[in-house]
Amino acid sequence: MIPVLEIGGTHVTAALVDPLDGRVTGRTRTPLDADGDAGTILGTVRRCADGLPVPPGARWGVAVPGPFDYARGIALFQGVGKFDALYGMDMRAALLHGLRQRPGDVVFLNDAHAFLTGEWSTGTVRGHRRAVGITLGTGVGSAFLADGRVLDHGPGVPPEGRMDLTEIAGRPLEDTVSRRAIRARYGDPAADVHDIAGRARAGEERARRLLDDVFTALGVELGPRLADFGATALVVGGSMAGSWDLVAPALSTGLATGGWPPDDPRMRAMKHTGSVGDAALVGAARAAATPISAGAPAVPRGARP
Repeated sequence: MIPVLEIGGTHVTAALVDPLDGRVTGRTRTPLDADGDAGTILGTVRRCADGLPVPPGARWGVAVPGPFDYARGIALFQGVGKFDALYGMDMRAALLHGLRQRPGDVVFLNDAHAFLTGEWSTGTVRGHRRAVGITLGTGVGSAFLADGRVLDHGPGVPPEGRMDLTEIAGRPLEDTVSRRAIRARYGDPAADVHDIAGRARAGEERARRLLDDVFTALGVELGPRLADFGATALVVGGSMAGSWDLVAPALSTGLATGGWPPDDPRMRAMKHTGSVGDAALVGAARAAATPISAGAPAVPRGARP
């Protein structure tokens, strides 16, 4: 069993995972304040991780959102609405020397990549040669996968494989599709996205129209990329996907407008999982279980004293 962490904008999850069959045990989920100071954030992550029965020297997998230097384990969050206090921090060193049972190594993976890898290996898009995953939480995460490998370039693939680097109407995509953008446009500081979704279900036209506009716009931007990529499946996760009854119709309309109508289960499938959940944990475990290539150091220079 591989020890893993999944660090999100509102929570951190620790678990033990079998990377072959996707079995998850010992799960602990702890609320996380992404606007807190570095000590508070790291303290929460460490306490969550320390609850796992892990022997010293284990190799951990950690799924974390970007921007992040995954090879070196350096946090690069800046101006993305979360984890600003961690900018420039060596997260690998913080975990190597801060966890109660000292790891032998820590492998970092983009959380959207982990999500899609997990869904492809043991989840909802298993059997699809070309699939795309989108995570809708504080921002938009993305991954484009072909034959089990996540790609960062090629037909339909956005820069670095990141939909957050694309634009809608000449503005960054997350100025339209993100927690902060939805809340700002709605205009009620006390209302979070789940509150706005509840009001839409209750019949409030303003809330309903806002969510329709946001997820239709996402579909219009995403549709041509799915078509060019040759995707046969799109899987959507993250906290906003918990309101799938509101997200799906608008997203489907936008995808169809963009040239990828998800209406033929033999050719195109749109699926959702609600929270990123087990899939990201499985993806992180698979990354940690992958043998280090010959000649490559287990830990980059500077990560150990």
